[in-house]
Amino acid sequence: MSNPLVLMETSSGDILLELFEDRAPATVANFLRYVDEDFYTNTIFHRVINDFMIQGGGLSVRMEEKATHEPIANEAGNGLQNLRGTIAMARTSEPHSATAQFFINVEDNPELDHRDDSAEGFGYCVFGKVEDGMDVVDKIRKLKTKAQGEHEAVPLDMVVITNVSRFE
Repeated sequence: MSNPLVLMETSSGDILLELFEDRAPATVANFLRYVDEDFYTNTIFHRVINDFMIQGGGLSVRMEEKATHEPIANEAGNGLQNLRGTIAMARTSEPHSATAQFFINVEDNPELDHRDDSAEGFGYCVFGKVEDGMDVVDKIRKLKTKAQGEHEAVPLDMVVITNVSRFE
């Protein structure tokens, strides 16, 4: 069985993602549920840190948080690492709080990997990787940012996710 592919179309270009269904089945199912519901249409990359990651999938173009489904169990202990080009679930300090937001690692971030089952060591679940479009990710990571309300590192030039769909 081959892994599902998802095409993320953004105002900065397209990003093709391979999702690791075999390693993070609940996380991939959750992500695809949002994809199939067109949840990500007209959301933005609202947090961009050049030497860390780009985060999106939860805020509208008006910087309003979208309502989500219930949080999912964190599958960070799946052996996958937060390496450059991987996509992982964003969450709060509570390990099992991920809903719709995700981030793409722009550098290797071993400090985000699962170490143990404590709140501090649980890590962030990697559930896929960029198959094509790292040039787009690198373009986004270099954007100038500013603080906006409670959000730090918001790009001055908004990057809109215009569509996310399964790619056959």
